[in-house]
Amino acid sequence: MKRSITLLVIVLVAAMAVATQAQDRKSLRINEVMIVNDTSIVDDYGEHHAWIELFNANFAPLEISSMYLTNDKNNPTKYPIPLGDVKTRISKRQHVVFWADNNPNKGTFHTSFTLVQGQDNWIGLYDSDRKTLVDSVTIPAGLLAGYSYARSEDGAGVWQVRDGGPDDYITPSSANVIKDKNPKVEMFAEKDGFGFLMTIMAMGIVFTALFVLSLCFVGIGTISKYLARSKKARAKGVEVVEIDRKDLDSGEAIAAIVMALHEHLDVHDKESAILTINKVKRAYSPWSSKIYGLREYPHK
Repeated sequence: MKRSITLLVIVLVAAMAVATQAQDRKSLRINEVMIVNDTSIVDDYGEHHAWIELFNANFAPLEISSMYLTNDKNNPTKYPIPLGDVKTRISKRQHVVFWADNNPNKGTFHTSFTLVQGQDNWIGLYDSDRKTLVDSVTIPAGLLAGYSYARSEDGAGVWQVRDGGPDDYITPSSANVIKDKNPKVEMFAEKDGFGFLMTIMAMGIVFTALFVLSLCFVGIGTISKYLARSKKARAKGVEVVEIDRKDLDSGEAIAAIVMALHEHLDVHDKESAILTINKVKRAYSPWSSKIYGLREYPHK
């Protein structure tokens, strides 16, 4: 029985892990593409080639090995991203560039296909099951040399042609929108110049976390005590049974218990309040009498 439960738990955990990974990979996006690269970045060999930028839209690292890049809708597995390369693990909200040079022997990020100028170029990104299309884009035929086709924002927004100018800069392996300001920081600086609100928020978060942790610890302690009692009872051959007791916490029951305790604990002997004074038989004060200090002669 225990083996069956353990096996079931392992299967469920594995299924959840696979489902989570599949869900994460759906957030991978084709972010920017350049068909004719004559003035942009070069690869590890110092050569200019067409490139494809992918963006991890997750807030967690994403492993893209065993996925597929292709420029043929009828061949979704044209370029399988190899296993075993640590660089295929993309950090959260980061980018990676693939070179479309039809020379996969140069390394992991060199695809087995090229992109052709003067015609529409379709690019697809498939999951490891070879069926799920994670993302795709069609680059228009009129894209000029040195121009890129990019999203207006990383992983989102509309596609637009960029010529590399001050307003349409080309950003391989970096964010499509370069932000030099943080609106949230500026808002706090304007609304909360002395930091009072920030302090209250920080304290609230800390105390909330401590309260949740205390509840967790209390729950864990209660469960541990119950398990310990159950184990001890089983060791002695006693079956632990939960007794359904009636609620005795009513006001009448508490009052009766208090009165009974008072009657039981507040008992004492009945004592008389009459004070009796006995007069000393001797008329003198015996403490200063000298006769008790004299030597007494024996009687004949």
